[in-house]
Amino acid sequence: MSLAHWAIVAIVVFLLFGAGKLPRLMGDVAEGIKAFKKGMKEDEPSKQIEDKKE
Repeated sequence: MSLAHWAIVAIVVFLLFGAGKLPRLMGDVAEGIKAFKKGMKEDEPSKQIEDKKE
């Protein structure tokens, strides 16, 4: 996609969500990613313990 296409997409997204909602939306996405990573880290030790039992 060319630069003009990306500009149109950005304008449409800005019009749909507004200036106030975009930062909050990106913050929610970042929190979700952090929670997912934390969950994956917490799951790894229990998996290692199960492997040792076998």
